[in-house]
Amino acid sequence: MNYIESPTEYDGNDMSLFLAGGITNCPDWQSEIIESLKDLNITIINPRRKNFSLEDINSEEEQVKWEFNHLHKSSTISFWFSKETLNPITLLELGEWLVSNKKLFIGIHPDYQKKVNLIAQINLAQPSVEVVNSLEELSGQIKDWFNK
Repeated sequence: MNYIESPTEYDGNDMSLFLAGGITNCPDWQSEIIESLKDLNITIINPRRKNFSLEDINSEEEQVKWEFNHLHKSSTISFWFSKETLNPITLLELGEWLVSNKKLFIGIHPDYQKKVNLIAQINLAQPSVEVVNSLEELSGQIKDWFNK
């Protein structure tokens, strides 16, 4: 596994997975999924920075641009909707990518507030996407797909 963390740049030249999902007011679910995928021959692109301050307006804008660019550079995207927040930016990103041809993996915590609405939207836009309910199931889907 190759690992890219914001703000490090990724050149987009190999199979990759962008970890889309909550960062602010959410547990560090990214570390859990990265650990479970460490044996895959892919590049994992993680937007969660070890050191980041929301009080620095320049850093926030830089982060938004980095995420936008790296979502476009990645081969695939996994989305995780945690229960702690509605994940508004993740919802925006999912809306963009649901109408694309990019391979998506989507997981939603069973207690996510808008789970029913979100699943309905996903099923309407991409009925072939199987939504899962745990990080373990999400990493399982990713492993199965990349190992084919």
